[in-house]
Amino acid sequence: MAKYIYQYASWPHFTWNEQEVQALLGNVRHLQGKLLGQMSTVGFSLKEETVLTTLTLDVLKSSEIEGEILNYEHVRSSIARRLGMEYAGMVYPDRNVEGVVEMMLDATQNYKQPLDEDRLFGWHAALFPTGRSGMHKIDVARYRSGEMQVVSGAMGKEKIHYEAPAANTVENEMDVFLKWFNEEEKTDLVLKSAIAHFWFIIIHPFDDGNGRMARAISDLLLARSDDTSQRFYSLSSQILAERKAYYDVLQKTQFSDGDITGWLVWYLNCLYRALQSTETTFQKVLHKADFWDKHIETELNARQRLMLNKMLDGFDGKLTSSKWAKITKASQQTALRDIQDLIDKNILQKEPQGGRSTNYELL
Repeated sequence: MAKYIYQYASWPHFTWNEQEVQALLGNVRHLQGKLLGQMSTVGFSLKEETVLTTLTLDVLKSSEIEGEILNYEHVRSSIARRLGMEYAGMVYPDRNVEGVVEMMLDATQNYKQPLDEDRLFGWHAALFPTGRSGMHKIDVARYRSGEMQVVSGAMGKEKIHYEAPAANTVENEMDVFLKWFNEEEKTDLVLKSAIAHFWFIIIHPFDDGNGRMARAISDLLLARSDDTSQRFYSLSSQILAERKAYYDVLQKTQFSDGDITGWLVWYLNCLYRALQSTETTFQKVLHKADFWDKHIETELNARQRLMLNKMLDGFDGKLTSSKWAKITKASQQTALRDIQDLIDKNILQKEPQGGRSTNYELL
């Protein structure tokens, strides 16, 4: 019968293919540096907006990986308030949103602080403020006291995907993990974030919330690797997009004899794709900021501003005068006047191909 990684005598000594991993790590580090360089050149409010959006996505997507859908506005408001950012339309979120936000902000804003048992218990208490996971009462703010299996399927036909180390070994396992986390300094921090994520998941020290906590631990080490609490990319968003592959590689690597190359390769590639998609978003944000800088003196009405922002954010489909009228709740006549005014101001133009209806695009 196949053994779990923690049942080998070499546990927790991990090995990997140095050449393969270093090549990917180099790519990640290069893109990370490029992105941080770009961010350092933008103004304060743009930077603030990017950080707020990234942290909001991180909280939403990390919960969604576990099948929990949180309210976007609640998460955004909670983060903004805690970071001292005010904006119109802020709402007061419920307790479970506050808890997830609290954990994520502690991980990313206090990234220089050591990680200890007490801090992890605080995160766990924040995640489960009622002492329950759904309907079930769980051990909160302490390590699990029962056995832990990851199971799927209907009752009587369950499939065991993973069985974690015995409950009576968890404290000792976590002592070794935390000592390594706080004292080992030779491993590159991006690589360390990948190892820590996997190691924590294997121990599965809590009754529930292990996935979200593992991702917060990754974010903490990624913040250390960037040496800034300002987050510009979201690993959790990318993991969600690749959720099936994430679980597949975890499941495969849990049976290895200590060689975690497969996991590290997947994690670094996933992080690289997260950085790539951030770069694309960032280019859009910069383009939008440039546009409004250029048109700071241009006289525009509220309808025009609304539609231009929509186009700068990436308008779905083609823009026609009837869509303009519908979105701005104006008459067809008013829509045509608004559009013609923007054509006269060299902001919009008619799309050349024509056809039955006229389409418009930004110049």
